[in-house]
Amino acid sequence: MQYINLNNKTILITGAAGFIGANLTLKLLSLYNNIIIIGIDNMNDYYDVSIKEWRLTQIEKRAKKQKASSWLFIKGSIADKELINQIFTQYKPNIVVNLAAQAGVRYSITSPDAYIESNLIGFYNILEACRNSYDNKYEEEGKADGTESSEDNKRYSGVEHLVYASSSSIYGCNKKIPYSVDDRTDNPVSLYAATKKSNELFAYAYSKLYNIPSTGLRFFTVYGPAGRPDMAYFGFTNKLRNNETIQIFNYGNCRRDFTYVDDIVEGITRVMGGAPERATGEDGLPVPPYAVYNIGNSSPENLLDFVTILQEELIRARVLPEDYDFEAHKELVPMQPGDVPVTYADTSALEQDYGFRPNTSLRDGLRKFAEWYKEFYKV
Repeated sequence: MQYINLNNKTILITGAAGFIGANLTLKLLSLYNNIIIIGIDNMNDYYDVSIKEWRLTQIEKRAKKQKASSWLFIKGSIADKELINQIFTQYKPNIVVNLAAQAGVRYSITSPDAYIESNLIGFYNILEACRNSYDNKYEEEGKADGTESSEDNKRYSGVEHLVYASSSSIYGCNKKIPYSVDDRTDNPVSLYAATKKSNELFAYAYSKLYNIPSTGLRFFTVYGPAGRPDMAYFGFTNKLRNNETIQIFNYGNCRRDFTYVDDIVEGITRVMGGAPERATGEDGLPVPPYAVYNIGNSSPENLLDFVTILQEELIRARVLPEDYDFEAHKELVPMQPGDVPVTYADTSALEQDYGFRPNTSLRDGLRKFAEWYKEFYKV
């Protein structure tokens, strides 16, 4: 593994107004006083845009406090090849974190075009831009006046590390649990899962062909404050507040490896600073600088237990009244197409290579969500 000092780096974060992208940006601005972060997001209306705007506001506030660092937001799509090439040409990112994607398993059944555009074409554009970043690679040159050049005058040498979001959904209906990065992932059960598997294959091919150091991260059911309203915990909360019935799939027998967003962001930050090395194998052939890791809580929760804790924390935060009749507002229903009965991460590889394992409890995470929800919606 090649250590990368993130100080003085230019970092491109796609999906920067998204749930994970915004939290990552906030963390990087807190950790480093001298970085440049370029964020891009198309701000689509897949879910409430006001949440994305709120996240950007939080980033702006944080950025103003970090005077030595800079933050620039660009509204646009990674599927716009010309725009992506322009960003790479103008800002010359050292680290790229691709979090832009059309998310959601069920939505991929009704709106497949969005997944092809963002998850395949968009990711291809990012890979091509990373590849082309090496075209102008050259040695440090002296200043125009002939004096010795300084650190500031080093020429751009291309992308040092591409980190991108994959998903636990690529494991499909694998019977073996916990899911290991060594398991086969050839049987996706949704288009969303298929696009994420394709991302891993694309990245591997580009790493092998062009020596792009790349790391894929398979996220497991990310949740937390200012998350996506289409996720179960958020959608359940909205419905319960509106006195509607919530549907619990697979009759409550689903188990999910819920992972708090701060743990996800901590994992990404650590991985950003340690890229797979360009190396030669024992057979004398080049080894692609490529890696994949799971990031999950390694503690799957039964869906019925999950909604019970959610209810308790919503009552504690006074989002719901103390006498709320929860039993009257839940319905057990069959499994939905594209869903899987269990997700369970084996994170031993991440722990071994980066010394990190997510550990936020479900109750702690849902408590923070409930408190944010009350404040954001002025309940």
